Amino acid sequence: MDINLSNLFRQRQAESRSLSAENYRGERGRGGMATAETSLHQGCAQAARDLGQGWKLSPCLPLPAGATATLMDNAGPGVIRHIWVTLDPRFYRDVVLRVWWDDEPTPSIETPIGDFFANAWNARQRVMSLPLNVNPSGGMNCYFPMPFRRHARIEVENASPNDLAHFFYTINYTLEPVADDALYLHAQWRRSNPLAYGTDFTMVDGIRGQGQYVGTFMAWQQNNAGWWGEGEIKMYLDGDGAFPTICGTGTEDYFGGAWGFGGEDYSSPYMGFLQVRGKSGEVGARMTLYRFHVQDPVFFKAELKVQMQAIGWRSEGRYLPLQDDIAATVYWYQTEPHAAFPRLPGRDSREVI
Repeated sequence: MDINLSNLFRQRQAESRSLSAENYRGERGRGGMATAETSLHQGCAQAARDLGQGWKLSPCLPLPAGATATLMDNAGPGVIRHIWVTLDPRFYRDVVLRVWWDDEPTPSIETPIGDFFANAWNARQRVMSLPLNVNPSGGMNCYFPMPFRRHARIEVENASPNDLAHFFYTINYTLEPVADDALYLHAQWRRSNPLAYGTDFTMVDGIRGQGQYVGTFMAWQQNNAGWWGEGEIKMYLDGDGAFPTICGTGTEDYFGGAWGFGGEDYSSPYMGFLQVRGKSGEVGARMTLYRFHVQDPVFFKAELKVQMQAIGWRSEGRYLPLQDDIAATVYWYQTEPHAAFPRLPGRDSREVI
């Protein structure tokens, strides 16, 4: 059952659990039990050396260079209700988030962790949307509900050559029955740097199964001066050929703005545009954009491909196909099994330079 203010008072057959470095298995009655010997972070344990067990001995974990940490490895049925993380923004593209549902061989979510939470360019941005909420200073929250029937596994990999001293996380979930028609959350990241001349940017392709597309996050760097957002969103559904069923009217239009955003930032429940470095229209300007299809999911029965054109202006009032640095994280729910994702680009291809 969906939870909102209109039914928050309803009795439900659910049990609450929470995973963190203070209770990494989420076991009943075992939170805050770490000792100096069992703490996942010895530096933090030292801060509590005068107080002992029960006094914040294990609030986070270190993530050494090249290491992978398992944040969740728990049986269902259940629903992940909320995920909170915070980490040094220099690692936003280096730490990779992966999620597996029901012991599938390939992950259903695989993205750099910053981009998953609508933060890119290794910089913190405040995001005030409903599914994703990022607060000062770098507290990143996800409220996409994530049902799982048999099992959920969440891992983070530090793919950089540098140690991450402090990785904080909390995963709040419920143990409860999962409806037969519940779909699984998926998320995938892609980047073109630069986009090949005269091509559309492919945000996702090869989705197979039935489901609904629920969100887009983009990180965009201008490599030309002037307005960059004349491109149209294109969504190819269920056997579309050369032309899509859904075609927008302009980049800022898709993200809920108009007339070049008027040069203004905004962050709202479903749509947002944030200037991260420089100003829109300048060479080298870096921006982020999001749109969450909460009230208007895009439904597909068998397959889906989504592209965004990148168009600016050149002399004599002509369109200019852009060769910008563009990345996108897309979010959708679908039946399992899913088609395996393309190989995640390596660190050099993800790097912010």
